[in-house]
Amino acid sequence: MSVRRPWTERGVPWEGPALRRTREILCAGARERTLEVGVGDGANLRYYPPQVRLTAIDPDSAALAAARKRAEELGLVARFAEGDARSLDFSDESFETVVCTLALSAIDGQEEALREMYRVLVPGGRLLAAERIGHTRFPARLWERRRENPRRAPREVAAEAGFRVGHHDRLFFGTVERMVAHRP
Repeated sequence: MSVRRPWTERGVPWEGPALRRTREILCAGARERTLEVGVGDGANLRYYPPQVRLTAIDPDSAALAAARKRAEELGLVARFAEGDARSLDFSDESFETVVCTLALSAIDGQEEALREMYRVLVPGGRLLAAERIGHTRFPARLWERRRENPRRAPREVAAEAGFRVGHHDRLFFGTVERMVAHRP
């Protein structure tokens, strides 16, 4: 699977205060056993509460190596694995929290990925996500519809996967959607 890394994931120096604050807010909501899907180079790692037992996956081995290094520098104990969000190698109901920031748009098959996230969450578990949605606005929406697997607004896809979407808002002039969703 090819991995498209957006500019926001190519290093923390590009990250502005609003994106850092979004990461901080979402990761602070993580509880107990937490799975981060699309950990990339580990930009979220510094924001997790100390009691979280983190497992992080990414399809890119080089990004995982960078995340491991960052975790070591932070003194964070975490498990890292190469993996595909569309086919998570975990048992049903394995995690209390799933975190996914700016990774869904890099996944062909968002629906499959969100169904898998739902599957690995315990009942009452929550999905904490922030995702680019610029593709849902005109004129990018017209180009997006021509793709083989067009991307859609994350909260719509999450609801179709069975999640109950609670809080959601938009940032960066409506181009990033932040949401908290629960598995009933």
